[in-house]
Parts: sequence; structure tokens; C-alpha cells
Amino acid sequence: MDNRAGEMEVFVAVSETRSFSAAARRLKLSPSAVSKLVTRIEDRLGTRLLVRSTRTLQLTPEGEVYFQRAQRILGDIAETEHVVAAGGRMAPRGLLRVNAAVGFGERYIMPLAPAFLARYPEVQLDLTLTDSMIDVVGERTDVAIRTGPLRDSSLKARKLMETRPVVIASPAYLEKYGIPQTPDDLDGHNCVRFNFRRSVDEWAFRAPGQSQIAHRTVSGNMQVSSGSIVRQLCLASVGIGRIGRFHVEPDFEAGTLVPLLEDYQSGEIETVYAVYAGHEHLAARIRAFIDFLAERM
Repeated sequence: MDNRAGEMEVFVAVSETRSFSAAARRLKLSPSAVSKLVTRIEDRLGTRLLVRSTRTLQLTPEGEVYFQRAQRILGDIAETEHVVAAGGRMAPRGLLRVNAAVGFGERYIMPLAPAFLARYPEVQLDLTLTDSMIDVVGERTDVAIRTGPLRDSSLKARKLMETRPVVIASPAYLEKYGIPQTPDDLDGHNCVRFNFRRSVDEWAFRAPGQSQIAHRTVSGNMQVSSGSIVRQLCLASVGIGRIGRFHVEPDFEAGTLVPLLEDYQSGEIETVYAVYAGHEHLAARIRAFIDFLAERM
């Protein structure tokens, strides 16, 4: 019987190290044995998985798919053995890669991380905060936090919370430049906008008693990449911003920022999801983290 798991372990080691020699040292095999095992996999599958050169190895698209699936399968095998050795208890353990927007990560995940790790001490949390959209599968991320409509139907998602956009400014800015009473008054103000591709220089409003949403073009001398930066600039009295309310609830309570044009809110709701490339038997560490966020939020 073929040792498919052993072959996968060899291929994963080669893919991670990009070297037959380095993989051989890791697995205590000869480089020739490692090379032959990779060739055996390619012959059986009838496709090339690695492009070999004198200096480096590169994964083909088929090789990348095989690498990702092999990693997952080997991880499932290791976790299964751990569970059986522990008497059947599914204890969350291992490396957990999490990606979130900067503002959400600072507001929620970082404060909650110590409690999560105290509850699950065998989990190692690898947290990346970025406002750039990532390929969850391609970058081998276990959980990504996403706000708004989900585009990738191949991913699974769990709703964590809802928020709505709010227009904000600091008391110092408003004292100097005045308080806008209607969306039309924004013409005379410096509005901090987003610079990413899906953004537009329009903010949505709905007049009191009206059902139709109107979009108001705004302008200003600052464009930024994240809600957390909008918040910081508004705290510094640079201008007026519009971001998710979860960013600024503590600032409202402290009085360092105030909400504006509340009677003209559009009623838009933004849903925050935990997104993951899951399957029926989701790894315990991933399920534990998502359950923990849902519980605490």
C-alpha cells in the first residue's frame, strides 16, 4: 500500500524550504530519496508540481493546490492522533493564523487575545492587522475578519456583530469650523476620505421622514487606507470622518469625538463576519476562536 501521508510530508517539507537538501535534512533522508518521492507523486498525478532550476524550486499552480491540501491533511492527522492520545478530548492546539482590519483588531481582538490564550494555552496566535484584502486560502489564513458583503462564495462565514457608519469630528474642530446641521453643510468642511479602490467620495444620508437614500459628494485634503487612521485624524481635529461606529464608541463616551448629522443617518448596516476556509470537521483551534469572539462580542 502506498504511503500517501509520508509522501505528502516530504512534499510539504520541500515546498516550505524550497530545497531538496533542506527538506532532506529536516526529514533525515537523502536528497536523492526526497527527489525520487516528489517525482513519484508527479508521475502518479500526471502533472508537474515543482519547477526545478539550479538555484531554486517553485510551485506550479497544481503544486500550490497540492501543497495547501497536503498541509491540511497532515494537520488533521496530527490533531486526530493528539485527540486519541488525550482520551478523545478535542483540545484546541497549534498555530492559529488570524487576519483582521487594523481598527477592528485594535478595538476587539488585541484586548481579547490574553483571555483567549489563557483559556486555550496550547494555541499559538499569529495575528496580522492590515486593511488590505488578502487571499484567505492562498495565504493560509485560518480566520479573517471581514466587514460588509462577502464576495468569495467558497468561504464559510459566521456573523459576529453589526455596526453602522457614523459621521464624527472632535469638539475642537467643531468649535473652530462650526457644526454641520445638514449634509449640504459638509461642502464647507474638510472631510477625511478613504483611498482604497472600492471607496467613493460620497457619503449616504437619508433626510428625516424620507425613505430614499441620497449620496452626498464630500471633499478634503486627506485620503487614508483605514478607519483607524480616520479616527486618529479626527481626534487630531484634522477634519470630519465617516467610519463604523464600533471604532469610536469609547471616544463618544470620553467626549473626545462626537457624532454628527444623526437625524440624517442612512440606516445602513454593516455586518462583521469571521471568515474561514472550513470543512465539516473544522479544526478545534479555529472553532474555539470563532466561538470565543462570538461569545465576547
